[in-house]
Amino acid sequence: MASAPPPPVTMKSYMPIHEIIEAQGHLIDSHIMEQIMDQVVEFEGRFDVEEFRVGRTNSDPSYVRMKVEAPTREGMNRLLQQLLGLGCTPVDSRDAELRTVERDRCAPEDFYSTTNHRTQVRIGQQWIDVDRQRMDALVVVAGGKAECRRLRDVLAGDQVVVGMRGIRVVPEAKERDRYSFAFMANGISSERQVETAVRQTAALIQQVGAQGQKVAVVAGPVVVHTGGADGLTQLIRNGFVHALLSGNALGVHDIEAALFGTSLGVRLSDGRLEEHGHRNHMRAINAIYHCGNVKQAVESGRLTSGILYECVRHNVPFVLAGSLRDDGPLPDTITDMNAAQDAYAAELKSAGLVLCLGSMLHSIATGNMLPSWVKIVCVDINPAVATKVSDRGTGQAVGVVADVGLFLDHLARILVKDQEAKA
Repeated sequence: MASAPPPPVTMKSYMPIHEIIEAQGHLIDSHIMEQIMDQVVEFEGRFDVEEFRVGRTNSDPSYVRMKVEAPTREGMNRLLQQLLGLGCTPVDSRDAELRTVERDRCAPEDFYSTTNHRTQVRIGQQWIDVDRQRMDALVVVAGGKAECRRLRDVLAGDQVVVGMRGIRVVPEAKERDRYSFAFMANGISSERQVETAVRQTAALIQQVGAQGQKVAVVAGPVVVHTGGADGLTQLIRNGFVHALLSGNALGVHDIEAALFGTSLGVRLSDGRLEEHGHRNHMRAINAIYHCGNVKQAVESGRLTSGILYECVRHNVPFVLAGSLRDDGPLPDTITDMNAAQDAYAAELKSAGLVLCLGSMLHSIATGNMLPSWVKIVCVDINPAVATKVSDRGTGQAVGVVADVGLFLDHLARILVKDQEAKA
C-alpha cells in the first residue's frame, strides 16, 4: 500500500523566525534605511516597521524599530549578519558571547568577523568601544577592553566574540554638508572637473592638518612615469605628507630618475629611449646597495634628489612592500608580507586622509586596514581602480579619474601657494 503524500505547506504550518531590531543614525541621508529593507527582501524575509522617528536637524539622528522575519533559523542568522553591518542591533541583545581560543591562530568557527565601521560590544551590561577598528578581524576582549585583532595574531587563551549578540555597529553617516566636496560622489573626467577635485582635495588636506591628523600617500611607480615626482616632492618638502606607503617599484624608478634621468629606461626630459636604458633600474638598485640603504645613500651624497630623498631629508617615514615580481629588491624593501602589513598599519594609525596615487593593489591593501571614518581619495587614470577599492569594502573611497602627474602638479601648486600666502 502506497504511503500518503506529505501534507502541503500552508500559511498555518509556516512558522517563521522573527527578531525585533533597532537602528539609529542618519538612516535616510546615508540610504541605510533602504539598504535594511533591501537586505530583508533579498534574504526572503519580511519586515514590519513598528516605530520610525526622523531626525529634524543635521545633528539629530533618526531611529527605527522593526520586526523582521525569515523562513528558517539559518536564514535569520544570515540576515542578522548582514543587518549588523548596517547598524542594526537585536532589541533583546544580551552581553556578547565570548569563547576561549584553544590554539594560536585557530578561532572558534562562529567568531564574529568585523567591518571597518565603529563597533561596540556589550560586556557586563555595558557597551564598550572596540579599539583598532578594521575589517576582517576578530574582537578580542580582555581586562574590560576590546580590540580588533587579525586571525594570525590570535593566541591560545584569548577571549574572542562569537555569534551576533551583544554587538553594535555604527556605519559612517553621509555628511549633510558634503556638497562642498561634491566630487566625492562621482568620477572625474573633464579638465575643469579635475581642477575642482584638486582644489577640494587640497582643502581636505588642510582640514586634516588643522585637526592634527596625518596625511598618508600610497603611491605607485606611475607617479614617476607621469612626471608626478616633482609635485610629490614639493608636498613632502612643505610638510603636507606624513607617511609614504608603496612598493619596491616606486623606490627603484624614483632612484633611477634621480641618478640617471630615466624611468624604465625612458628619458624624462624628452620621452625618448635611452641607449641601454633598460638596465638603469638595476644600476639604481646596485648604487643603493653600495651605499647600504636609501638613508645612507642620502647621507653619503650619492642620492641628492627624488621622492625618497625628500622623505629622508624631512623625516617622513616610508614603507616599501615587496612582491614576487620585484627586481633587486632595494635593501629597504620589506619582503616579509606580514612584516610589510604591520609596517603599513603602524603608519596609518593616526591618519585622517589617505591619498592613493596610481597603485590599485597597494590602495586595496591600505583600504582593508583603515576604519571607515578615514577619508580616502583614489587618483587613477583608470576609473575601475577606485571602483575596485570601494567594492572590496572601503566604501569611503572617492575616485578621481585623472592623470596622476597632472593631479600632483596642480595639488602641489595650490597647497604651496596657499601656504606661502599665509606665511
